[in-house]
Amino acid sequence: MTDAELQTFTSIMDALVRISSNMKSMERELRCPVCEEMVKQPIVLPCLHSVCVLCAAEVLVQRGYPPPELPPEPNTPTSSPNTRSPRQARRPPPKTDRLDRVLRTVCGTYPGRRRKDNTVMTMMFPCPTCRCDVELGERGLMDCLRNLTLERIVERYRHTVSLGSMAVMCQFCKPPQTLEATKGCADCRANFCNECFKLYHPWGTPRAQHEHILPTHSFRPKILVCVEHEQERLQFYCRSCQRLLCALCKLRRVHSGHKVMPIAQAYQTLKDKITKEMNYVLANQEMVQAQITQVESAIAQTEVNSAVSKEQLNQCVSELRGVLAERQGGLAKIIEGARAQRTEALNSQLSEKQNLLENAGLLTYTQELLKETDQPCFVQAARITHNRLVKSIDNLQHFSLSADPSFRHYHMEVSRELKLLCSMDFIQAPLAPVIDTQKTLAYDQLYLCWRLPQDSAPAWHYSVEYQRKVGGAGALWGGVKSEGTGGGNSPWLRLEEVGGTSAVIDRLEMDSVYVLRVRGCNKAGYGEYSEEVYLHTPPAPVLSFCLDSRWGLHAERIALGKGQTYARSVPGLTLLQAADRALTSCHLTSDLLVADVSVTQGRHYWACSVEPGSYLVKVGVGLETKLQEWFHLPQDMASPRYDPDSGHDSGAEDAQDCPPSFCFLTMGMGKILLPKSSVSNAPSAPLTAPLPPRLGVCLDCDKGRVTFYDAHSLRVLWERTVDCSAPVCPAFCFIGGGALQLQELIANRSTEQAPPRRVTIQSTVTNFSN
Repeated sequence: MTDAELQTFTSIMDALVRISSNMKSMERELRCPVCEEMVKQPIVLPCLHSVCVLCAAEVLVQRGYPPPELPPEPNTPTSSPNTRSPRQARRPPPKTDRLDRVLRTVCGTYPGRRRKDNTVMTMMFPCPTCRCDVELGERGLMDCLRNLTLERIVERYRHTVSLGSMAVMCQFCKPPQTLEATKGCADCRANFCNECFKLYHPWGTPRAQHEHILPTHSFRPKILVCVEHEQERLQFYCRSCQRLLCALCKLRRVHSGHKVMPIAQAYQTLKDKITKEMNYVLANQEMVQAQITQVESAIAQTEVNSAVSKEQLNQCVSELRGVLAERQGGLAKIIEGARAQRTEALNSQLSEKQNLLENAGLLTYTQELLKETDQPCFVQAARITHNRLVKSIDNLQHFSLSADPSFRHYHMEVSRELKLLCSMDFIQAPLAPVIDTQKTLAYDQLYLCWRLPQDSAPAWHYSVEYQRKVGGAGALWGGVKSEGTGGGNSPWLRLEEVGGTSAVIDRLEMDSVYVLRVRGCNKAGYGEYSEEVYLHTPPAPVLSFCLDSRWGLHAERIALGKGQTYARSVPGLTLLQAADRALTSCHLTSDLLVADVSVTQGRHYWACSVEPGSYLVKVGVGLETKLQEWFHLPQDMASPRYDPDSGHDSGAEDAQDCPPSFCFLTMGMGKILLPKSSVSNAPSAPLTAPLPPRLGVCLDCDKGRVTFYDAHSLRVLWERTVDCSAPVCPAFCFIGGGALQLQELIANRSTEQAPPRRVTIQSTVTNFSN
């Protein structure tokens, strides 16, 4: 053999070895998840997993369903040598011994069916691969197609790795001289040796046109046909149902509106996707190998860590045993001391009682003492005996044990300890926190508040993650558009080691939507994330101010709180007297409050909350000079020519084309009045809306426009032009009783926790779809 021939032979052998190795590694994909053997006549379940048809029938029978009707085996009696063999008599159809054995075990005998039993039973099959019950439909396994592709792969696998070492014998040779089959006929569904194949497929007959294949134990139909419409080929694929359809099934109402495509298009599309995905996997073999190494390292680390955990468990239990033994010894000593003390007391009492017996020492000594005739000596010696006898008689008349022998006070109560021991478990990570949406808000900064569920393990610290949503503000928050551009979201940012149950996030972009989530951490690691919440930052920088008291407040009607961020209007005696004179054309007036700052340019935002029980409260802006004139010369509220929401007197017809000097939005009695001149996309009716918890105001001095928002969702309520040619300041008006609170800056809130560390979370997203 020359070197070239040797090299060629070596390369061929290497290729064969490589192919054999690849086929052997594929064996796990070809095993039935029920019997864990190579699949035989696999069927496709509605969940797209494959099992042996007999295994599926066994599972259904074991679950109490009637014996299922198996999919029919296409067979032509005229062309089947089993029924028309000249050498052999008619053979009975083969019985499925496995199914027969299961039926006899579960049902005793084959369960019969009544002729008029039309009860429809929907079968549920427990798929062992996806571990959930799948609905088979009314016909059960009859609606499941055979996986012919998987059968062909199994057949090639058997011939490649020689798993089917058992030879396939000819079915038509006589028993003593049975030869090994060399061919199989797909039409006759039988195996033949060369002589028998020529005998049953003579030249010039229709049988000579039969398709011959390799010998096999499992014959397959040539093509897939519809299980409901026999002899109808499957020519379409429904993407909505993920089922193959024939031409008749496509016309059914159940598939109307579904995405149905020809089978050729579905074949090519799916083949292209699988080819693309396979090429991606092959091109990233280094990544796969690196991940395999990481998984193998994790498995080794798991073994090491499990051994360490077991050692720690044994150590903890040993410490508990030591503490219990030590405590047991101490309690045993206490019981022994009590026993000795009580035994000594009872023995002393026993000696005293024994001295009272007739022949005991005390009575004998007393009898001898009574024989004494010398009076002085008798009195001297008999005094102590008299005391002893008096004490003995008293104890005799009022007898009680000197010590309690029951030891009732030394019984152990360990129910609480047993409960603790029974509940002893490994450390659990904290459960998903619950974000308090009532306290969470975005103002000058973002304030996030949360709490742990009651049954959660404690958390050492928390991790707060937030991400800016790009291009989603308009869809999420109606009417307010985000200034961000781009096709994707910004990366996740994280605040690590946050102590307490609240966090403040600063350095955020204006007019943007942020998504936030929280998770806790303890010795067991990080727990689950909370539900994501979305917050919208204000559309402009926040303006910080206090309520001004320089314009001569009516102290009897208006009271300012500490810090001058809270105001309450209380109707006093003067207002009641004015109301009493209302019928005599003495009309009521309003009380005005303004901010201690004014602006001339830029965009500014602030928020406040109005008490729902307020009678009438007006919130808005106005020129500082005009507001001073209005305050010092208050208008008649009941005058038909006065409309504070219009910004000017309706009699000033010459100034109708100019923007108003001030603009107010009226609230009261839990409602908010929306004037007719609202934004174009807001409906004109109804003119009232529920009062939001917080009202936001945005003043754009450059455009001369003021916008009112629902501060919780930043939904636009109303907007209008306003004169900004001079300094403009926020203004508030009270009519009757009411209260108002300015939104506190989050930066002014005291935080006793250490500043968290900011981290950018790097994530790699792999996308190989179309």
